[in-house]
Amino acid sequence: AGGVLRVEDIHEVDIVDILGRDVIAPDQNLLSSCITNKVVMITGAGGSIGSELCYQIVLQKPDILIMYDHSEYNLYQIEERLKKLDSTVLLVCVLGSVKDERNLEQVMTQYAVNTVYHAAAYKHVPIVESNIREGFVNNVYGTLNTAQVAIKAGVENFVLISTDKAVRPTSMMGATKRIAEMILQALTDEQSVMFHQARSKGLGFVPNSTRFAVVRFGNVLDSSGSVIPKFREQIAKGGPVTVTHPKVTRYFMTIPEAAQLVLQAGAMGTGGDVFVLDMGKPVKIVDLAYKMTHLMGLTVKDDKNPDGDIAIKYTGLRPGEKLYEELLIGNQPKKTFHKRILRANEYSLPWPDVAKMISQLTDAMRNENVTNIRELLIDFPLEYQPNSSNEIVEKQEEVSIAS
Repeated sequence: AGGVLRVEDIHEVDIVDILGRDVIAPDQNLLSSCITNKVVMITGAGGSIGSELCYQIVLQKPDILIMYDHSEYNLYQIEERLKKLDSTVLLVCVLGSVKDERNLEQVMTQYAVNTVYHAAAYKHVPIVESNIREGFVNNVYGTLNTAQVAIKAGVENFVLISTDKAVRPTSMMGATKRIAEMILQALTDEQSVMFHQARSKGLGFVPNSTRFAVVRFGNVLDSSGSVIPKFREQIAKGGPVTVTHPKVTRYFMTIPEAAQLVLQAGAMGTGGDVFVLDMGKPVKIVDLAYKMTHLMGLTVKDDKNPDGDIAIKYTGLRPGEKLYEELLIGNQPKKTFHKRILRANEYSLPWPDVAKMISQLTDAMRNENVTNIRELLIDFPLEYQPNSSNEIVEKQEEVSIAS
C-alpha cells in the first residue's frame, strides 16, 4: 500500500529450498511395522507434528486411528484433511487432555490400542517459561499418565516425540521434556524388573511389556510457532525480519520428514531407546532470513546493500532460549540399520528415583515456589542451567570456541 512492495513481487517459498539438504527417504518396512492392521492412537493429534503423523499413519492402513486432542478445532481440521484420502481406515476423534488419566484409560482399553504416538506437549519456550506449573503438569504428568495407562492397557508400542531442547536444557520446556524422556527410560527398566521377579517366583502368567521409545529431533520447518511463517509474514509486510541473535543456529527438518522419522524409529526400539536423526549441519537463523527473502524475490537491506527491500532487526535471545541446540547428551551414539537414525547413549535413573524427583517437583508446584522448582531442577541430573539471555550467549560462545 505504501508503494514499497507489490503483490507480484512476492514469490511462494518451497520449504525444501530452505532446508539446504536432500529430504531423507523413508524405509517402507519400518513405516508400516507398528501401524498396518493395528489400532493406533496419537495424542496431540491436531498439532503440527501430530496432524502429519495422522496423515502418514493413514497411508500405512491401520484398522483404526484414534486422534486425541484437547482442541475441538484442531481435531476438526485433521479429520477433514484425512476424509479426503481414499481410505477404509476408521477415524475416531476423542476430545481430551493427557492430564485426564481416566479418559486415557477408557480410550486405550475400549479400542484395545496397539501403538501410541505421544505428541501432546506444550512446546513454545517463552510461554512455558512464564507458565511453569501448566508446562510441568502437561509435559511431565501428561507423559507419565499416558505411559502408565499404556502399560495397564497392554499397549505394545509407545513412542514419545521429544526435542533437542531436552539436551542440557536452559528452559523449563526443555527440562520438562528431558524428565519425560527419563520417565520412559525408567518405566522400561521397571517393567524389566517386574518381569524377572515374576519369572523368579515361577508365576505362570507374565504380562507383556510396553515397548517405549523416544524420538528426539530439532525444529520443524513451517510448523505453527516456527520462524518460517513468521518470516514469511514479516517479509510480505515489507519487514523488518526479526532475528534474536546473529549467531543463533538451529537444526531443521520438514514436517513429513519428522513424522516419518518418528514412525521408523519407533519401530526400531527394543525398550527405552532414545533415537536422534542425523539432520546434517545446523542452520544460522540469519542465513535463513536472507535465504527466505531472496527466495521470495526480494533483497535484504544491509551495509552491503543499503537500498535493499527488507531490513533485519536483532531482538536478543528470549528467556530460556539457547544460542545453539544439541541432539545428544552422551557421547558415541550407535548407528542403526537406517543410515540417518542414531541410537543415543543417554544417562537414565531407576524408577524409584524418577518417582521421587517428580514428587519433589509436585510439592514445589503446589506451593507455587518457582525458586525451589529451579533449584530442584538444577540439583537433578538433567544438566539444567537456567540463564539470562546474556549468560546464555557468553557461556555458549565459550563452549563453541573451546570445541
